[in-house]
Amino acid sequence: MALAKAKQIVSSNPVVVFSKTYCGYCDRVKQLFSQLKATYKVIELDKESDGDAIQAALAEWTGQRTVPNVFIGSKHIGGSDVVVQKHQQGQLIPLLVEAGAIEKQTTPA
Repeated sequence: MALAKAKQIVSSNPVVVFSKTYCGYCDRVKQLFSQLKATYKVIELDKESDGDAIQAALAEWTGQRTVPNVFIGSKHIGGSDVVVQKHQQGQLIPLLVEAGAIEKQTTPA
């Protein structure tokens, strides 16, 4: 049930951050997506009645037990370090554009 719910959320949103309200690493990822003006859905597992079950299902599905657990374009990306690293390497924005989470940046002529 929890795995089906997680997969449904991931498949119906361009970007999903499975998070906990008190997690600093989660805040870092959410702030980055906000700065990039990306459309993203946050699931605060500590606020969900079935949050523990969803987190266990995510661990089974992705092999990652920790939060944030980030998906872009229905693909598992990883946690905070991976997201920040992809941004530093210039790989994050193209993923977000491809997923439809941000509009393609047009450079002025």
